[in-house]
Amino acid sequence: MQHCGTNGPLRYCVYRDRRGTTGDIVYHLHGRRLDEHVWNDDTYFTAMLQSEWERNGTLPPTVVTLSYGPTWLLTPKGAKPDSGLLEQLMASLPAIEAKIGHPRRRLLLGESMGGLNVLVAGLSYPDRFAKIAALCPGVYQSSPFASLSSIRASMERTGADPKTVFGVWLMARHYVASDAEWRRISPLDLIARAGPGSPALYLSNGLYDAYGNFEGTERLAQLARGRGVRTEWHPLYGGHCAIDAASLAAFLSS
Repeated sequence: MQHCGTNGPLRYCVYRDRRGTTGDIVYHLHGRRLDEHVWNDDTYFTAMLQSEWERNGTLPPTVVTLSYGPTWLLTPKGAKPDSGLLEQLMASLPAIEAKIGHPRRRLLLGESMGGLNVLVAGLSYPDRFAKIAALCPGVYQSSPFASLSSIRASMERTGADPKTVFGVWLMARHYVASDAEWRRISPLDLIARAGPGSPALYLSNGLYDAYGNFEGTERLAQLARGRGVRTEWHPLYGGHCAIDAASLAAFLSS
């Protein structure tokens, strides 16, 4: 069952399994060039995830897909005009839940751009979420404000495609104005405040990721475990956003 709505500039769709739900809500934040209608799409991994729950006879959470458009980055309000979506999103959740019901737990799921966004939201507001599943998230050890030589070395080290990295660099600089602002949302910086009571993490990444995200995501898993955060790290054979639907379905429904 699906119904959609808006809350200011935020668009969302609510999906409930006809068999029932666990009482949890998983907020799904999509990757670039997608939208709030992507859940249970036969051409996308979301249909595989839904099929896993049905095949196993497992009740899933209620799924709420969120979108500010094809491209967006959750940042605190800063110097850039389009910054501040993080505060906007968090202020919108109570209004959505007033319509669909208060959840037992809030979970986060996102891939690629959405994978970075769920890490930003969940690690910035750890008391609001129980779990974060970040698939092929945009996690980098180099800042978008690093020197060109540092960024070039990162591309060579990770095997990232230069054109792809340049697009990520432009996007990041559209929403953050300085290295200090970047460090407010960098998961590798945010995890330094985490502890055993932080949301549980599910992290996955393809080894041959053209975005160069494997290195940063693996480092995030190491740091999270060092901070006592319950962490599942799934390095996968494949490219950007290779998905292990079975383990992901189990993480979100347990």
